[in-house]
Order: sequence, then structure tokens, then C-alpha cells
Amino acid sequence: MKKIHQFLRHTILSLIDFFYSPFKKIMPLQTFRYAACGGVNTLLDISLFAISYNIVLKKQNLSLGLITLSPHIASLFMALCISLPTGFYLNRYVVFPQSGLRRRSQLMRYILLTCICIILNFIFLKLFVDFLGWYPTPSKIAATVLVVFFSYFSQTFYFFKAKETSVVR
Repeated sequence: MKKIHQFLRHTILSLIDFFYSPFKKIMPLQTFRYAACGGVNTLLDISLFAISYNIVLKKQNLSLGLITLSPHIASLFMALCISLPTGFYLNRYVVFPQSGLRRRSQLMRYILLTCICIILNFIFLKLFVDFLGWYPTPSKIAATVLVVFFSYFSQTFYFFKAKETSVVR
């Protein structure tokens, strides 16, 4: 399993770093890696949302017994089942490998951040679809754009922050 992880991490880093050259002058490598990994994971999330909404749920409500979810909210949760672990892996091992935090601590912080992002996505989807009457997939894209800014800054400065080393003089 460790060899698979090393191969996967090396392959992802090689691919991302290959495309970094034109961006060297405008952003640091870590920011580019975050944008690339986040972009791919976001495309995955939006694609899974659209597939869940249009094909799996066929734009129908999802009844869970005591609660019924609208198709756009159910699709949000269905997509997160895959994009959450994928996003954590990419952030932990590709974007922020220098973090001094233990994996468990990072995972708990990442889950907390994801819960906040879910709430923000939920609020934005409700606003865009239910109140403004937008189509669900463009609404998901707009919500994602807004949430990405919050996510980047919170991950950079809190959730995957590099552990500071004390300097002895």
C-alpha cells in the first residue's frame, strides 16, 4: 500500500509541476499545487453533483423515511462522499506535505472545514435554486467559487499550516 501511495503522490506531483513553468512568476509552487489539486477536485465534485442530480436522482426528491431531501441538496451530499476523501488526500500529501500536524489532527480539521463548506454550499444552493430560481448545476458552480476562497485561506493559515520551528539563539 505504501508503494501505491508513493507512486500516486509522485505521479500527481510530477504532472502538476510539469505545468508550473508558465506560472512561476505569478504564484508560488504551493499555491499552484493548491489551485491544480483544488481545481481537479472541484471539477470532480461538480461532475458528481451533475451526475447525481440528473442521472441518479433524475431531478426527483430523495426520501429517507423521516426526511425528504430536494434533489440538489441530496446531490450535494452524494458528491461529497467521494470529493471529501479525495480532497483530503490531495491536500495532505500533495499540497501541504510539510505540515507538522499528525494525520488524525489534520483529518479532524479537514472534516471541520468540510462541514463549514457544506453549510456554506447548502446556504448558497438554497439561495440560488430555491429563492433566485437558478438552475442547480450553475448554482453549484457559483456556490463552489464562493466557498473556494474561504477554503483556501482557512487551509493555508489554519488547517494545514506548517508547524513553526523555534529558533534558539
